[in-house]
Amino acid sequence: MPGERTESTAVQILVGSVALEVCIMATVVEPKTEKETQPQAVPEVSREPDIFAAELAMENSSHNFLPLLLVAGLVLVVGGTIFYFVKGARDVLTVPVATTTISNILKAQGPATIRFSTGTVVASVNEKPDDPHYKLLAKAGVITTAKAKSATSLVVTLTGPGESLLNNINGLQKGKNLDGTPSYVVPLAERKLVSIDKVTMVKPHLAQVEYTWKWVPNRLGNEFDASGSLVKSFPTWDRATLIKSYGVDFYTADPTKTTIVVMESNDGTWKPYAE
Repeated sequence: MPGERTESTAVQILVGSVALEVCIMATVVEPKTEKETQPQAVPEVSREPDIFAAELAMENSSHNFLPLLLVAGLVLVVGGTIFYFVKGARDVLTVPVATTTISNILKAQGPATIRFSTGTVVASVNEKPDDPHYKLLAKAGVITTAKAKSATSLVVTLTGPGESLLNNINGLQKGKNLDGTPSYVVPLAERKLVSIDKVTMVKPHLAQVEYTWKWVPNRLGNEFDASGSLVKSFPTWDRATLIKSYGVDFYTADPTKTTIVVMESNDGTWKPYAE
């Protein structure tokens, strides 16, 4: 065994007269050194290969995920672009929608009107009794006029037929002036759409519309037609004043062609485009 050795020793033994030499084998155990008594530490198995393998697996996983992420992003971009153009192609202004849109725009512009007062009409910033509109109303049989005591005033009286005529006009507004005299705002004619001639999409949600419209006068509007006999009976200066300030227009003229640009709002309606 390690640490042990065998030694032989000769011993003489006297037996009677005979000396016997006996060889004794002895086992000598060498003392254990301090180094041998201490247990040997088992070396720790290195984990570096395992860590490297885990890092390599994570790296491969990230490398595999990145292309998927790029492909997903590309799909979203392409899909969004296609959706935008497809939706834009659908969001065109059709003729029926253009018809409704232009009709609403014409209605929002309001009718042509004439404003006048009855009673003793005194000249002021808002009232000019010497202007030709009172004379035109008198020729149309709506009112009668008479000179007042003041040279700047006019006595205006509503006739029976005139009152009946006004009461049958839609949109008539009756009120009172600051001095208590009655006032009237009377519609004369409305703008009506004749046709949608062409719709051109400038870009998605923005369209140019070419259309035709005309005036549609009521009974009093016919008397205020610039091409009518009553208006033509006035001097040129008075006719110009009536056209400029008192609702006279060419109501029986040929329809007018107009172009407008409209834009689709968030609620899906189309409105005039303002740059």
